[in-house]
Amino acid sequence: MIEIGPNVPRRRNRFLRFIGNSVLRIAGWKITGRIADESRFVLSGGPHTSNWDFIFALMSCWSLELEVHWVGKHTIFRWPFKRLFRYFGGIPVNRANPGVLFRDILNGFNNNEAFVLALAPEGTRRKVKRFKPGFHRIALKAGVPIIPAGVDFGKKALEFGPPIIASTDYQADSDKLRSYYSGFTPRYPDQF
Repeated sequence: MIEIGPNVPRRRNRFLRFIGNSVLRIAGWKITGRIADESRFVLSGGPHTSNWDFIFALMSCWSLELEVHWVGKHTIFRWPFKRLFRYFGGIPVNRANPGVLFRDILNGFNNNEAFVLALAPEGTRRKVKRFKPGFHRIALKAGVPIIPAGVDFGKKALEFGPPIIASTDYQADSDKLRSYYSGFTPRYPDQF
């Protein structure tokens, strides 16, 4: 059973919890680990090699009734899904103007006592040599920890790991995160 601290933001919704639990049970997935007792943090999800990563992560959040915000390409936030995606915590990002997104996310952390932002440090499903620094810059600037969540297709599990306190040494923090994810089997291993 997963342990969740009382300060972790929750969105009580029995219907979404039922959907999340049902999808995970039918697919044979489980949730493990411990979510540190933090009210504001960056939830770093990886390894990210498939759209299925997002589906299982979202179902896990629904199952646990976590209130999580996530970013997606602005092009998916169109009718008829725009309101639904925003309700589920979606924040549209227009890659032509990333500074606005960074400002808006920092405002989310600064103006709320409870705020969780989920990001994939790779920033894409394709193989990358290094993680994008955005997740780290946000955590550092907002003064919040990074909590890793590993998606493991080999074990059919989503596991929450110990928090990483963002330091001014991006490479060292990135190496810690990459080391954590190295223990997980991605959907497409050749892309991680």
